[in-house]
Amino acid sequence: RFQVKYRRRREGRTDYRARQRLITQDKNKYNTPKYRLVVRFTNKDIVCQIAYAKIEGDVIICAAYAHELSRYGVKVGLTNYAAAYCTGLLVARRLLTKLNLHEIYAGNDDINGEDYNVEDVDGSPGAFRSFLDVGLARTSTGARLFGALKGALDGGLDIPHSVKRFPGYDGETQDYSADVHRKHIFGQHVADYMRLLQEEDEDGYKKQFSKYIKEGIEADGIEEMYKKAHAAIRDDPSQKPSVAQGKGKPKKYGRSRLSLQQRKDRVAQKKKAWLRKIQED
Repeated sequence: RFQVKYRRRREGRTDYRARQRLITQDKNKYNTPKYRLVVRFTNKDIVCQIAYAKIEGDVIICAAYAHELSRYGVKVGLTNYAAAYCTGLLVARRLLTKLNLHEIYAGNDDINGEDYNVEDVDGSPGAFRSFLDVGLARTSTGARLFGALKGALDGGLDIPHSVKRFPGYDGETQDYSADVHRKHIFGQHVADYMRLLQEEDEDGYKKQFSKYIKEGIEADGIEEMYKKAHAAIRDDPSQKPSVAQGKGKPKKYGRSRLSLQQRKDRVAQKKKAWLRKIQED
């Protein structure tokens, strides 16, 4: 007989082969959750979540979004590699603060593009271990989702990885250039393109980087902007409640209900109007 596939497989949203391997926990670990760093990209945002699976569905214990970066001084380019790094750093620091591990595992302060692996501290809880969940995204070398991975690693999370998919890795020579990766973390690839476009096509530059121009951000100031953002995230990674726009009285499209007295007055007015019309005729 025909076997109907799972709904999210029919919709093309979930790779169940990958998901099964990400959520299956060893039997000898009993009910210990297997945590995942979920990274997803939309057209205008980046979503980073720490989740684990239950029978009823996934449980999200911490989340961070690129649109929160405006609090930390990054108001433009919220879907590039540097923003992905900031979002990964934010979710890592937010999670460790929630679990009271932020002082034990401070992460990597010296952001130079080199690989960083957190180590367990003796006499303290172990480092928070999770696994990268990329969904259906292509895991090509230099992809933005590895920026979120690098941010989470520098934030103090223990995630199995290698440098083979970071920007700066050459598959032919098998060499890894930390300087190239550092440039991506601080948005220097964007700054170089800004300078190039400014020299060759002024109109194209004004069109493509209109928001940068509006915020007064130039190519030389991008690195400093991200440095300040990293420091601000480490100072206060807590989540602030969002203020809903237009909050107040709800819109009412139907007529409000009349009271008994109002209905009686309405009937009396109609009677008067009808009598007046008869008299005029």
